[in-house]
Amino acid sequence: MKKVYVLTTGGTIAMSEDEATGTVRPVDGQALARFLPGVAKYADVVMEEVFNLPSPHLTFFHLQQLLNRVQERLAEPEVAGVVVTHGTDTLEETAFYLDLQLPPGKPVVVTGAMRSSNEIGADGPLNLLNSVRTAASEVAVGKGVLVVLNDEIHGARFVTKTHTSNVATFQSPEVGPIGSLDKRSIHFRQMPLQHESYPAKPLQRSVGLLKMALAIDSRLIDHMLADGIDGLVIEALGQGNVPPAVVPGIRRAIEKGVPVVLVSRCFNGRVQDVYGYEGGGKHLRELGAIFSNGLNGQKARIKLMVLLANDLDMESIRSAFERI
Repeated sequence: MKKVYVLTTGGTIAMSEDEATGTVRPVDGQALARFLPGVAKYADVVMEEVFNLPSPHLTFFHLQQLLNRVQERLAEPEVAGVVVTHGTDTLEETAFYLDLQLPPGKPVVVTGAMRSSNEIGADGPLNLLNSVRTAASEVAVGKGVLVVLNDEIHGARFVTKTHTSNVATFQSPEVGPIGSLDKRSIHFRQMPLQHESYPAKPLQRSVGLLKMALAIDSRLIDHMLADGIDGLVIEALGQGNVPPAVVPGIRRAIEKGVPVVLVSRCFNGRVQDVYGYEGGGKHLRELGAIFSNGLNGQKARIKLMVLLANDLDMESIRSAFERI
């Protein structure tokens, strides 16, 4: 029987609904322990609480704490893999952070739930069971950090939360799930062609995230620059365009040596240097903006913080974003 650690961090999967008020709140840290008998036939499961917090409460200190624990457990020779239970609001960011910090090897699976443990149709028990099955499976080795929910397996780089409450909320818009599970087997249909990982260092640099919309100007950028940000991610319009009034702020940031990374606010597609008008992608590239290769805003922010923590220079940061 393979040994799998389940590291709990809180989230809806470890919460219950108050019947009187209808509100959902955290319960004790051993809330998931009652599901262990159901997964015992798939692995020798050891459950361990790292912290018990709603995922909007997490900080980069918590992510570092979680990473340290994951690394410790993976280093144990008898351990086949690790499962992390997590709130869904920031699950994709934590999964991608772990993916950037861990080289491919033993499976690390992140999972959660959209319905609390005592609701009708609670999805947490099955998500946990499927995650343990995946973490114990040899076919999951070497595929990077995985996200398992709703009978699907997603790569941490691609997956995102797409619906506020649907149990099928986690999707990978450009590539789809890389695998799936049924009652008897685990199927992988594809494997990520490239993987990047960086030395694990505390994320102490400040990176702003700004979403573009009609008639936005540079005031928020100037405020962040005055506050001393170290990097900026902009969710641009379409293929990488911004209103003209934003351009002066972007120019000032780049002149100060602050890396400015462009992603698209669109659900699918990538930023490109197609439009040559003021504020168009071609104009911004000429100013020195960095184009992200398909990441969304929240993941680009995580990646930029990791790169800055490793003291990469501007051209190395550009290469890291535009190559992978």
